[in-house]
Amino acid sequence: MRHLIAILRGVEPHEAAAMAQALVEAGITRIEVPLNSPDPLVSIRNMVAAVGDRAELGAGTVLTTKEVAAVKETGATFIVSPNCDVQVIRCTKTLGMGSYPGVFTPSECFAALKTGADALKLFPAGMAGTAGLKAMRAVLPEGTLVYAVGGAEPGNFADWAAASADGFGLGSSLYKPGMAAEEVARRATDSVAAYDEVYHG
Repeated sequence: MRHLIAILRGVEPHEAAAMAQALVEAGITRIEVPLNSPDPLVSIRNMVAAVGDRAELGAGTVLTTKEVAAVKETGATFIVSPNCDVQVIRCTKTLGMGSYPGVFTPSECFAALKTGADALKLFPAGMAGTAGLKAMRAVLPEGTLVYAVGGAEPGNFADWAAASADGFGLGSSLYKPGMAAEEVARRATDSVAAYDEVYHG
């Protein structure tokens, strides 16, 4: 399985299904709609209806337990946050969903893991840098999944892989509001090829 999450910040409900289909066909099967997008819950529902049998759909920029519950109602299966909020993580796991909280320090990493996080989202990865990830990896429990988000893109996958990143959340390098599904498909295909070359080459 590829550890890639497409982040469609700004996607609109009328285009959500087409974007999801383009991503899945390109080989990215985890898709996140940040809650600061237009009508995000509607977009997620549309994606679940379109590709829910072939992909995992989730929400990003989730900041409260109330938001977690609302996302669960859409049929989504995972929650991503920009921060480490133990109440959000606990609620996510209680509802049987995947938890991907944002972390930046060892203290946040351990708090997230202790509360039940399935993987860690190093954010903003560009600020932490590959050296920061290497230093944290020395103390993280073996088997901890770490996704680099915010500064990771196909051109630097190899650098992040060398620093022990397991995967990536891809935002603006993959999708920007107003972009056509064909362009997103092309970028997704390039991202998958770069990932496969680094991790399976």
